[in-house]
Amino acid sequence: MTDFLNSKLSRRTVLQAASLGAVGLSPALRTAVYAQGSDKPEKEEVKIGFIPLTDCASVVMASVLGFDKKYGVKIIPNKEASWAGVRDKLVSGELDMAHVLYGLIYGVHMGTAGPKKDMAVLMSLNNNGQAITLSKTLAEKGAVDGPSLAKYMEANKREYTFAGTFPTGTHAMWMHYWLAASGINPVSGAKLITVPPPQMVANMRVGNMDGFCVGEPWNHRAIIDGIGVTAITTQDIWKDHPEKTLGTTAEFVKKYPNTARAVTAAILEASRWIDASLQNKNKMAETVAEKSYINTSVDAINQRILGRYQNGLGKTWDDPNHMKFFNDGAANFPYLSDGMWFLTQHKRWGLMKEHPDYLAVAKQVNQIDLYKEAATMAKVSVPKEVMRTSKLMDGVVWDGKDPKKYADGFKIKA
Repeated sequence: MTDFLNSKLSRRTVLQAASLGAVGLSPALRTAVYAQGSDKPEKEEVKIGFIPLTDCASVVMASVLGFDKKYGVKIIPNKEASWAGVRDKLVSGELDMAHVLYGLIYGVHMGTAGPKKDMAVLMSLNNNGQAITLSKTLAEKGAVDGPSLAKYMEANKREYTFAGTFPTGTHAMWMHYWLAASGINPVSGAKLITVPPPQMVANMRVGNMDGFCVGEPWNHRAIIDGIGVTAITTQDIWKDHPEKTLGTTAEFVKKYPNTARAVTAAILEASRWIDASLQNKNKMAETVAEKSYINTSVDAINQRILGRYQNGLGKTWDDPNHMKFFNDGAANFPYLSDGMWFLTQHKRWGLMKEHPDYLAVAKQVNQIDLYKEAATMAKVSVPKEVMRTSKLMDGVVWDGKDPKKYADGFKIKA
């Protein structure tokens, strides 16, 4: 046994051992298998940036619970103030990886989100669990959802301001998509601004915006504080939509492939742990609510992660499509079609002048092979297809087969 552990194991051997349960070894001995020979992580301490949002949880819990140690790495979570700051630190190498917006990674890769640099998506961190909040002032005047907001804006002409968290990011795209599906042109008919997630509630409180799209817990926080109402959840815009990713630069993956694989496997384990039980979700909420992470009350987090929703106007409901961190691995697979969708929306809203080679870009960015290897190590099942089909709130189907036609096919666009 000792000779086996001390031998130089090839990646193929390690992955075969992992897929077979590391030939019956204990967890401690399996860790030794992963850390041996050519699969030993090149960089043992990994700085991962995060924004104070509920969906940073798998990164945080991988560190807190020690899943990272199992794969021979130490995750050092770094709390960041804004997505622009995350972008800059990823590009400069100050951060090794980040809990980061899908659309930010693609924006940097295409040069539509500031400095252009080849980027990589290692895995998806979660599906669902964001929302669009309208101000209580608007709600009291009857604007409580998309149709009633459009009607109110038509009858009461003025400049309406809505906030996202980063120009090419997920929240900006959900806000654009929802406004357009409601008949409101987000480019010509409204003003879109960028506000860091933890500052959303404070900005709405002083009247800086009529609505915002952000991740939890800030939508629920607006309800607790009595300043906003939930107009729609993002899972009602697109069920099981892609949201945050574990993102890094292509340069990092090339230089430290074993490290990238090990971190991905560790965060996959943390993702599975979170979704495994209500007890684990509550423990996660207590942990990430702490000052060093999200810095909010536990009650702002623990309701919506269990699917218990209220809209701030007396309506309550249980939503089975709440934030998912694992979903038997389906929430973590970096589908090529997910990355391509953000490119179609960047083109739709004028962030890109020309159509890119959508599929080629997604293949460059989304690290499918590396993810599959990490999933094998963590014993996580992998979908058979790299594309998936979804129907969004307006009935339009996205399957990735003809992205140019899809991007050009919307009635409301830039």
